Amino acid sequence: MSTSSAAPPAKPPMRDALVAAAFQLFLERGYEQTTVDDIVALAEVGRRSFFRYFPSKEDVVFPDHESCLAEMTAFLTAGESDAEPVRRVCDAARLVLRMYAENPAFSVQRYRLTRRVPGLRAYELSVVWRYERALAAYLRGRFADLPDGTLRADVIAAAVVAAHNNALRSWLRSDGKGDAEAAVDHALGCVQAAFADVPARPAPSPFPPEPPRPDDVVVLVARRDAPLWQVVRRFEAARGESR
Repeated sequence: MSTSSAAPPAKPPMRDALVAAAFQLFLERGYEQTTVDDIVALAEVGRRSFFRYFPSKEDVVFPDHESCLAEMTAFLTAGESDAEPVRRVCDAARLVLRMYAENPAFSVQRYRLTRRVPGLRAYELSVVWRYERALAAYLRGRFADLPDGTLRADVIAAAVVAAHNNALRSWLRSDGKGDAEAAVDHALGCVQAAFADVPARPAPSPFPPEPPRPDDVVVLVARRDAPLWQVVRRFEAARGESR
């Protein structure tokens, strides 16, 4: 009769352990009050190990965007030359949704955190801008021979990102319990209906429309030479205070 005991559960990979430790501390102490030293102490790794995976504390909040951006770029590059370009960029945007939907609890947790921390909202805007630039670069190549091809590419890329993010936020506000895929299909269908060579009829949205907000004005004073990230951060902070 064997007397061997069950093996202990395997530890998560170091990168995952750092993310888990960071979010545990963010929830317990708050983002601003948590340091990199706190994170590595809880994860039981060295400080050097943290910076091997994440250049900054902000990056640990968005650990999956670099790989998703690379996947999106590869998807666009591998597309057939005769593929309908607007449909192709809409399909590329669905890769981002899949990343969020793979771990709804983490995605909702991150959404709540970024809503509370102005610096993270500014960082998130820079991430969104990189997705938009990837989509626009693909469309510029496809529309290179068209009048106003560059303008058309940039407008469509911005529309795809705005539509995707509108649906994604609706799903996140539902605590990840709604149908994220249906919401994004509806939003991207609106983009295809407006811009595609073969317009697609949008599917119905599974979420109720967002209630209108009262009009407000944010006045921001900044030095002419202030870096854009600093202006965005101050604007996001002002918006957060006015809500």
